[in-house]
Amino acid sequence: MAVLVTGAAGFIGYHVAQALLARGERVVGVDNLNAYYDVRLKQARLARLEGQGGFAFHRADLADRAAVDAVVAGHGDLRAIVHLAAQAGVRYSMQDPWSYVASNLTGHLVMLEVARNMPRCQHLVYASSSSVYGANSKLPFAETDRVDTPLSLYAATKRADELMSHAYSHLYGIPQTGLRFFTVYGPWGRPDMAYFSFARAIMRGEPITVYDGGTLRRDFTYIDDIVAGVVGCLDHPPGDARQPRLLNIGNNRSEAVNELIDLLEAALGRKAIRQAAERPLADVQETFASVEAIAALTGFAPRTPLSVGIPRFADWFQRWLAQEK
Repeated sequence: MAVLVTGAAGFIGYHVAQALLARGERVVGVDNLNAYYDVRLKQARLARLEGQGGFAFHRADLADRAAVDAVVAGHGDLRAIVHLAAQAGVRYSMQDPWSYVASNLTGHLVMLEVARNMPRCQHLVYASSSSVYGANSKLPFAETDRVDTPLSLYAATKRADELMSHAYSHLYGIPQTGLRFFTVYGPWGRPDMAYFSFARAIMRGEPITVYDGGTLRRDFTYIDDIVAGVVGCLDHPPGDARQPRLLNIGNNRSEAVNELIDLLEAALGRKAIRQAAERPLADVQETFASVEAIAALTGFAPRTPLSVGIPRFADWFQRWLAQEK
């Protein structure tokens, strides 16, 4: 039996695939290797996976139904899906909205159809986002909060995915868990994320843009903690397949962007050139995850504070930067 991991060359997908392989699972990875950010990073992640037994990779766009169906047809022993592929980025959704419709809406629907037609789909775990909480001001964000005020198209597509999944579980009895990720960071991360772009600018001596004086707060969640939560959820499908779950997965701590920058400066041994700007309309003031539900289900307990995770990232980042040259 094997697990299908979409977005396998992406940040979270790569780490989840590594964890599944490490415990003896066979993994079928799918990714379209799009150019939203440096493809060399995706290829480097993929090369590390392809060097391991039990991993099979297929380059395919999830919005291409025929291509995805061909992949699935070639692996008749799939038992579960970890669906992490998506067009990421809150602000980029204002530049290229069509890519979000194709990847996040059509791609999610294609995976729901794959799950519906799989002979033995034990569980579909998929990526949602903390952005669905939108303009909510009650903290911490809880799964029972209303999520009808998205501040970006990206957030709206992720909420639409949750609703589509609910309909498919109700209609077809597909066991599903949606995970609302909170600001994931760490080695092999995404260059479009603030911590990564800040690190690159600091090393180059370039200014970084700091919104609202660095007072924006985020629930920064280290990748190892995220992986533990994803795999834990995969191992605990809903008892009632017609009652899908939605779970927060975060660090259960809200920290200021200024703290992130201070830690990057210390880890990289250089000072940042801070350039002030107003917060974009698509950005929220603060995120903060309640993780009681996922903890009760899986024993999830985030173990990596920002003060530990950022030095780990910085160590990897400097090695990656030297390799890029």
